[in-house]
Formats: sequence, structure tokens, C-alpha cells
Amino acid sequence: MSARILTERVGPVTVLTISNIDRQNALTESMRNDLTAAMQWADAEADVRAIVLTGAGERSFAAGGDIKELAERTLEEQRQVMAYGSVFGAVRQVRKPVIAAINGICLGGGLELALSCDLRVAGTHARFGQPEVSIGLIPGGGGTQMLPRIVGMGHAMRLVLTGDVIDAVEAERIGLVNEVVPLAALRGRAIALAAHIASRAPLAVLAAKEATRAAFDLPFEEGRQRELALFEGCFESADRVEGVGAFLEKRHPCFRGC
Repeated sequence: MSARILTERVGPVTVLTISNIDRQNALTESMRNDLTAAMQWADAEADVRAIVLTGAGERSFAAGGDIKELAERTLEEQRQVMAYGSVFGAVRQVRKPVIAAINGICLGGGLELALSCDLRVAGTHARFGQPEVSIGLIPGGGGTQMLPRIVGMGHAMRLVLTGDVIDAVEAERIGLVNEVVPLAALRGRAIALAAHIASRAPLAVLAAKEATRAAFDLPFEEGRQRELALFEGCFESADRVEGVGAFLEKRHPCFRGC
């Protein structure tokens, strides 16, 4: 796909790696465009059932936006960059499950990128924060909206207002990450989790993600109606017949995604 976004297939899982080690995997404008394209490509591939997103090296998942690029833009130029499309929105719009394997620094836009994923597994040395207030800004990639939904208003306010950086243990305690593992085990654990999800009924996994994501955006009753519609779609699928049959016959199901 790109020299900056490395791709690897591990069975039904695609691993996308942000490769900008010299700049701590900073999200330059071109990097964001390449990552958007890579996410859309993986989502469209029929035999890809889950995606793992990580950073190259052992120091950084993504250190955030490129401050040098930011410093050189006018307000109008920045508006155009943000209006063109958001890599964070592109990740959130992926239909398939996306797991962030956070292998180090995860700050600013890097944290917003991780928040845009569905699940987050972190290495023990990972660090997290929204430090934008320390340079006279606020998060601009959805951090102020995603953090309260994921960790609650109190923890979100602390991170956004102070700009403080927290470690992986604290991130797990407040629900920012789902799991913390040693760095040596991180990649394997994230791929294993993705493969486990990929072993489930494909249509049901897509529907489950869509229904759960709807809780971010819709009032309860509207979300409940979306859930019911998606449930009915699964009920009519061949995979539901296979899954129920396999359960009753005490065998492993063979899902076909239809």
C-alpha cells in the first residue's frame, strides 16, 4: 500500500503498521492519507475479517500530529486539512473490528487514533495523553467526544484539561485500554484476539459492531431499533442456521459469511 503504512496478512487478520520511526510515528498529512487508504482497502477485502493497527519499532504507537506541519499552516489551511477528511473518522467507519496494538507513546492524535479503534491492547511501557492544552490547542480529532464515552467524564476531563501523560496501568484502570501485556507479547496477543473474533460468524460480528457503535451516536430507543433490525438480518442468514445447528450437534461451526 505505502512505504509509510506496512501491511501483513496473518490468516484472516490484516496488520497495518505505521512506519515513521525517525519521527516517533508522527501522523503527518501524507501519513494520514495513506492510513485512510489502507484502512479502506482492508475493509473492502472480502477475506479480511479483522484488522490490527500498530506502530513500527518499540517506542511509539503514534506520537500525534506533526507539530512542524502545524506551525507552518494558516488557519484557513488548517481548516482545509480538517475538512478534507479525517483518518480518525475513516477508522471509526471501518465495518470490520479494528484492534490497536499500542507499542509505546500514544499522545494527541495518536491517542485519538487508538480511541477510534474498537479494542486497545497496550504494552506495559505505553504512555497515553491528550497534551494539546500545553501548546495552546485542544484535541481536534474527536478526543473530547470519544474519551468521555470510553472512560467517563471525570477521567476524560482530567486528561484533556491537564494534558498529563498516564502509564499503561492507569490506562487499564480507567478503561482506556482493554488489556496490558509485556511488549514482547503485544503483537501476538493483538493478532490472537483479532483471530479469535475472526473465527466468529462474519455477518454477526459486523452487525454486533454496528449495533454497539450505535450507542455512541443514537438515543437509547433508536439504538434499540437498530439492534433489532440487525438481529433480524442475522436471524435470516445461513450462518445463523449453521451456528445453531453446530451448537445442537456439538461440533464446530463452519461459517461462510452469508
